[in-house]
Amino acid sequence: MKRRNALKLLTPFLVAAIFLLAVLCIQSRADDKNNKGATGEDTVLQAMQMEMARSKAKLKLEQMAAPYYIEYRVAELDEVAAEAAFGAVRANSRNHLRLVRVVVRVGDYKQDSYFGQGEGVFEVMPSDDDLLALRHRLWLATDRAYKTATEALASKQAQLKQFNVEQPVDDFARAPVVESITPLAKLEVDPPPWVKMLERATALYKQDPQVQSLEASLHFAAVNRRFLNSEGTVVRGGRTFYSIVVQASTQAADGMKLERSHASTVADMKELPSEEKFLAQTTKLLGTLKRLQDAPIADEEFRGPVLFSGDAAASIFVDFIGDNVLGRKPDLGQPARTKGAFATSFKSRVLPDFLSVVDDPTVAAVDGHSLVGNYDIDDEGVAAARVQVVEKGKLENYLMGREPIRDFSTSNGHGRAWGGSAPTPSMGNLIVRSSEPFSREELKKKLIELCQQRELPFGYYVETLGPRRAPRQLYKVWVKDGHEELVRGAIFGDLDTRTLRNDLIAAGNDVNVENRVGAVPHSIVNPSILFDELEVKRANANKEKLPEYPPPAMP
Repeated sequence: MKRRNALKLLTPFLVAAIFLLAVLCIQSRADDKNNKGATGEDTVLQAMQMEMARSKAKLKLEQMAAPYYIEYRVAELDEVAAEAAFGAVRANSRNHLRLVRVVVRVGDYKQDSYFGQGEGVFEVMPSDDDLLALRHRLWLATDRAYKTATEALASKQAQLKQFNVEQPVDDFARAPVVESITPLAKLEVDPPPWVKMLERATALYKQDPQVQSLEASLHFAAVNRRFLNSEGTVVRGGRTFYSIVVQASTQAADGMKLERSHASTVADMKELPSEEKFLAQTTKLLGTLKRLQDAPIADEEFRGPVLFSGDAAASIFVDFIGDNVLGRKPDLGQPARTKGAFATSFKSRVLPDFLSVVDDPTVAAVDGHSLVGNYDIDDEGVAAARVQVVEKGKLENYLMGREPIRDFSTSNGHGRAWGGSAPTPSMGNLIVRSSEPFSREELKKKLIELCQQRELPFGYYVETLGPRRAPRQLYKVWVKDGHEELVRGAIFGDLDTRTLRNDLIAAGNDVNVENRVGAVPHSIVNPSILFDELEVKRANANKEKLPEYPPPAMP
């Protein structure tokens, strides 16, 4: 009876306890769901969100200002890389790593600590989805970033006292809050067949005993990024990139080093060349090398018309337009608007009036070719935007991140970074268009007509360029019958931004698409171009001694 009475007395308490436990469980699930947001089971983003909440609430040193801005950016890379030379594999690996960059800004949007060591902390993150380990790494990185930021602000303010800045520009631009959660990218590739293809391609050196190097490599990568800042922006998404390169070298009889290469870089694996096509490209490349060995050396001096293919023109537009339209904040105390050759060219003519240039990261493909410079949100959490950089030859805009420059106070979604590097203004998809396009035949005809007017026996046609814009495939176009003669050993004497502005007289109707995965992935879409006058001269190239004895006999 006593037990029954005791149970009767305990029952209400048990019911209440069970009810309270259920409420706590529900609340715990709700908290967990809030931490996850729309991210599902993304442990990395959960860790970032949890540490961001703690940092916003508790990050404060005594007698020091609390941060006004905190940023976490995690880049996760899954890659396959392989190399082959002379028909044998020399490297083959698959790597997975996570990198984090933590930025803490002290001060305010007008003047802050982003200077020197205060530009952020870079760390390697755990590659496993261990929530506590991920949070621990973020905690330590945030603590270190805050301490270096406070020191950097004091150093920056001390140096600014040395300058009298007449037109002060804010240190950091405000930006709308963005929430973008898209699926993570996966690298779904079977490497062995691709590696075998590299072996077979590089084994083609056996066709020519004078080939001194024949190498091929591949780099396939899935890059996922997670971005979170204290303003409320959260971004997650991923992209894949695929690149295959083959390069070869030999020497002419006089010892001149000759090199050729071919690359395929795409965002869609379906666009990579088949093995048959890749072997054909390699065979063609070796054939060009053979013809270069027998080609005459370029004339010592030439000044006249030069036609560039779309492939060759891509490097010119990147080097002289793309690199100079980046709105990069000048060094501390400097009065310039930005850095580069176009620092004082705003609203001035930088190209002939028939050319216009836009940078549009929102475009995913052109003429069936995928563009690796495509993205929706940049690496500072700002939506990508189409920017009219040059309109009818006149410079109208710079590509901007969140560091303002004079006359450009906001970002246009071009703050880009690779891995754990700091974001800087960068190209996305640089697209060059002509309002007066000509066919390839018409451009060649113009070239010959210009040569006739100046009583020149030939002009030049550039098929491909190498490092430092040196022509690798250069042809004399003879006025008499229009035939093209391959020559070697030339460089340009005056190819610069001024030449591009004043001596470029026509552009083609062709569309060349070139993808590059360098400091940041970017693409160039451009036509072929004709210069009225360029200096082409014989290169002072080093001529090494030929091998003293022949290569091993082929089996």
